[in-house]
Amino acid sequence: METEAWIHFFTEVDEGTRQGLERSLTDAGLMLRPLDLERPGGAGVLFFDAMSRELCGFVHEIQRKGNGRTLAVALCKLSSADAWRLLESGASDILDRLCSPLWPQQVAARVHRWNAVDAIVASPLVRNNLVGVSRAWQSVLRQVAEIARFTQSSILVVGESGTGKELMARLIHTLDARPEKRDLVVLDCTTIVPELAGSEFFGHEKGAFTGATATREGAFALANGGTLFLDEVGELPTGLQCQLLRVIQERSFKKVGSNTWEHTCFRLVCATNRDLSRAVENGGFRHDLYFRIANWVCRLPPLRERTEDILPLARHFLKECLPDGDYPELDGAVCDYLLQRSYPGNVRELKQLISRISHRHVGEGPITAGDIPEDERPTGTDAATDWRGSRFEGVIRRALVAGARLKEIREAAVETAIRIAMSDEEGNLQRAARRLGVTDRALQMRRALSRHDRQKPAPTRSRGPVRAGVLPAAVSECVASRFG
Repeated sequence: METEAWIHFFTEVDEGTRQGLERSLTDAGLMLRPLDLERPGGAGVLFFDAMSRELCGFVHEIQRKGNGRTLAVALCKLSSADAWRLLESGASDILDRLCSPLWPQQVAARVHRWNAVDAIVASPLVRNNLVGVSRAWQSVLRQVAEIARFTQSSILVVGESGTGKELMARLIHTLDARPEKRDLVVLDCTTIVPELAGSEFFGHEKGAFTGATATREGAFALANGGTLFLDEVGELPTGLQCQLLRVIQERSFKKVGSNTWEHTCFRLVCATNRDLSRAVENGGFRHDLYFRIANWVCRLPPLRERTEDILPLARHFLKECLPDGDYPELDGAVCDYLLQRSYPGNVRELKQLISRISHRHVGEGPITAGDIPEDERPTGTDAATDWRGSRFEGVIRRALVAGARLKEIREAAVETAIRIAMSDEEGNLQRAARRLGVTDRALQMRRALSRHDRQKPAPTRSRGPVRAGVLPAAVSECVASRFG
């Protein structure tokens, strides 16, 4: 089965060697295409013959500009430290060709899996329900898609309140590939009354206790063949933790008031906003149960760690609130407000805010600052908050420690601002230019200059720099005057 992958050589190799490497990958089932440095999406193979700072920077640039996967294949002996450096730079995996006789098959297997996972993440099922374009969010979706579709492992979803834990559990159940999968059973552990906990989990026979007027199936029976989702599993009392562990291990249970053992087999998905690993250390949660429910741990980032998703989420919620027609745009003041506001309740709080704003909006035209409810509007102090705070200084400090020079920092800041503005304005050049405070023409020229720079050949180790054409000096000076 063929699957597509880009290919790039971060080294000079003779034509015979190049063709041989490409033929090996083609024979393994890959359809190869050149790496598009403007839009480096999808999975691909990067060959290199020496570890260098330039190589790490190139890998980082591929990941920054696209959302694909890079499999780095070494044509030289590679140390463990070099492998970790490449992973930290953004590579998804590293193979040493000299130590892997079956390297083409290994490459093809990884690319095939990555493309399958990315197809799931890009599907309407995921894209229309778990909205987000940030790297942090896309990484979570990829992790969950792979675990849900290609394994039967139990999963622990960890995250603050309002980050979407139940939505993620429902996605895991939907993506589960069991051929005769049954229902998803949801049990909120915070609502279980201790006196009735046995009945909730195990079910009961008629007459098992006062009020048991009929036989009832519990969560373990209902989830048989399907998925059991235990929300806020960290709230389970110690006694119930022990009983849950026994059912997970033995796959059998007895109803309250019954002497008959019943079999059950379900996929277990748990969620919590607590730090269960710390609770294990403190004795508040059984360590043996923790390792049973946490074959995989999926951490959902809070909204403050995925600020690129605020405006896409806001537009998504507007569509839900106003389903009968085209949803209105958000003007600049509203966008700035949404981006600067804090969200202790995370995505749930943002959804509630957008709902309130949509109810106030009337007529045609964009949503404006007056549509924001009075009790939600920023105070004078909040409105004057300086974005150049400690977090900004921290980023600059890390860049300087890593050896970046002032020109590199300035260029990276400009490129990042352009990318964010274009993303927030859904690719609309005019709106992005207005937001950046430049003309449409200046933004076009800047993007053209960036594309030109990215298409320069990669530096080589032994043959010196490769001369590339340059844009007219007047163009470069014009762009520089507008973007600093």
